[in-house]
Amino acid sequence: MARGQITVRAARWSATHPWRAIAMWVVLVIACFALGSATGTKESDGEGDIGEVTRADDIVKSGNFADPDVESVLITAPSGSLDQAEAAKAAGVVIERMRALGGVAEVAQPMPSPNKDALIVRVTLKDGTDDNRVQPLLDTTAQVQQQYPDLRIEEVGGLSIGKALDETLGKDFKRAEMFSLPVTLAILLVAFGALIAASVPLVLALSAVAAAIGLSAAASQLVPAVDAVNSVILLIGMAVGVDYSLFYLRREREERAKGRGHVDAVEIAAATSGHAVVVSGVAVIISMAGLFLARDAVFSSFAVGSILVVAVAVIGSLTVLPAVLAKLGRWVDRPRIPFLWRLTASKAKPRFWPAMLKPALKHPVATLLVSVTALLAVASPALGMTLKFPGTEDLPRDTAVMKAYDRLTAAFPSTGTSHEVAVRAPANEQPAVKAALADLVKRTQSDKLFAQDGLEEPRISQDGTVTVLEVATPYEGGSQEARDSLTKLRSELMPETVGKVPGAEYAVGGFVAADVDYAAHTKAKLPLVIGFVLLLTMIVMMVTFRSVVVALTAIFLNMLSAGAAYGVVTAVFQNTWAEGILDFRSNGAVVSWLPLFLFVVLFGLSMDYHVFVVSRIREAVLRGVPTKQAVAEGITGSAGVVTSAAAVMIGVFAVFATLSTLDMKQLGVGLAVAILIDATIIRAVVLPSIMTLLGDANWWAPKWLRGKQAKHAAPPAPREEERELTPVG
Repeated sequence: MARGQITVRAARWSATHPWRAIAMWVVLVIACFALGSATGTKESDGEGDIGEVTRADDIVKSGNFADPDVESVLITAPSGSLDQAEAAKAAGVVIERMRALGGVAEVAQPMPSPNKDALIVRVTLKDGTDDNRVQPLLDTTAQVQQQYPDLRIEEVGGLSIGKALDETLGKDFKRAEMFSLPVTLAILLVAFGALIAASVPLVLALSAVAAAIGLSAAASQLVPAVDAVNSVILLIGMAVGVDYSLFYLRREREERAKGRGHVDAVEIAAATSGHAVVVSGVAVIISMAGLFLARDAVFSSFAVGSILVVAVAVIGSLTVLPAVLAKLGRWVDRPRIPFLWRLTASKAKPRFWPAMLKPALKHPVATLLVSVTALLAVASPALGMTLKFPGTEDLPRDTAVMKAYDRLTAAFPSTGTSHEVAVRAPANEQPAVKAALADLVKRTQSDKLFAQDGLEEPRISQDGTVTVLEVATPYEGGSQEARDSLTKLRSELMPETVGKVPGAEYAVGGFVAADVDYAAHTKAKLPLVIGFVLLLTMIVMMVTFRSVVVALTAIFLNMLSAGAAYGVVTAVFQNTWAEGILDFRSNGAVVSWLPLFLFVVLFGLSMDYHVFVVSRIREAVLRGVPTKQAVAEGITGSAGVVTSAAAVMIGVFAVFATLSTLDMKQLGVGLAVAILIDATIIRAVVLPSIMTLLGDANWWAPKWLRGKQAKHAAPPAPREEERELTPVG
């Protein structure tokens, strides 16, 4: 590896000016965080063109309708039959106290349920954007509950459910942070056997996350952020930040163990592991950039957060990490954990990984066929993958508000899912629009796919150009019947009625429409994103390793691990057998955004191991070692660090599988399984099989690509002045 390489120059400067490098890093992290605090976070409104539901939203917005938030106060009996007189008194108190609140626009009279076992009082709020305005209503409901202890009085609505969900998610993520940090530290202690060495990657990863959160807030002024972006930054940042530091630190220790001086060991680590970190970081950034092609607000926000945290982690591993290692010297191995230190410092030849590699090295064809067949079998359930948005029915049921929601829908079944029919036409066509919608309603009344009660009058804009009608169904939003009703509305009923009005523009929106259209949008964009990621990743790998074959192999292996992850997620979450194990209720589908996001994350992160392992193999080949032996040396030599890095990732991702929401569970399981497969079957079985089988053909490249073959040939030798200072033992 040439001394002019940027990673080596950066490490050399940082190692010889450690306090400056450390101070600059601290200032950078503080400045990034302060910048984010100063600019604040601009939240995304979730807009994006995902099909007909977007057109429906645009039509409705053009009508400038007042769309106030509505909360419902439900009065039921804790057990037995409802005391009608007592319930009426309680409802009167609710109405009186709610009307006295400043944020309330209107309170309706109590309405009994069809079987008289519940009363509902609907409270309409004044327009506003502060979600905390629901708190006075919740407090009032709680006060009335105390006054009538023999009744069950509870509040349900979009704002109250959202508030409860935010609180649940907040507790979830705090728990995830609380568990992920000690889990990561414990794994690093096992990997290094020393407290300081274990703490350095963790501190660097956390500082990278803090800086990226600040930068993400500033970047949200250009690309608005979604609520979950900080969680994604934490997830990705902890994974790559610890990995990059781990790769670097283990190589530095390895070189010191060979007798190198501290600064020289840092330089060699920069030339080898540092170079691998840069390549890996570029691969992750390219993968994340593919999310922009989805043209979706959520994916764009995730892409910005992920790219920033990876970039910061790479910069930190190339600058402040060498400075810290050079300053600490051998103190990085203090204080030592007695048993763990002896385990990590043992110079005995490893036995486990050579034994694992034997089948691949001795019988590459058979091993390759068996392992690839097994991975394809694991991936096969993905062929039946169904995509859905998690609906209200998929939210955690252990919160009070969701229990109240279940009681509300049981008592008032007509309050279920509805489609939003939006029509825009010239004002002089308003009579024709009303007649067409009346015909539409008449047709739904004879169809079991639609609700037969609770029909509402259409809303008409002040200028008479926009008309909106809610068409209810008796089915849950995630059900096939609800989807069938949407299909019938769009393909038959709307064209046969509203479609005949001259100059009318129409669309069907609502939750079911958003679910169906978003799944279709994701499926349509997935090939484009995959193609973009594969093409650019292949170019990076070709340029890095000066080999077309190595690049193609990397693509093939990562596709295998991603496919296996898809298969596991589908098999687990589209069925019910794992509900008790992971504490979820299956809705028979995978979350709509997951396949696309999971692919880019997995493809990027799995490059960490592949680049690191293949770099070690290539080092040996460039020293003149035969490919078969180089494969054995490269994989066994990198086994410890890759296993430790994978364990950290799996530990962090597994914590996310314990969260309450279905989407976070699926993301955690998918990532953890993919990394597990990638770090074991792919690395120890498939990769050595392919490389052993191909032999020297692994390094084939056209002439134009071979030009700089030796540029990254081998780690630099110690400088003459440092050889004199290098300890022998």
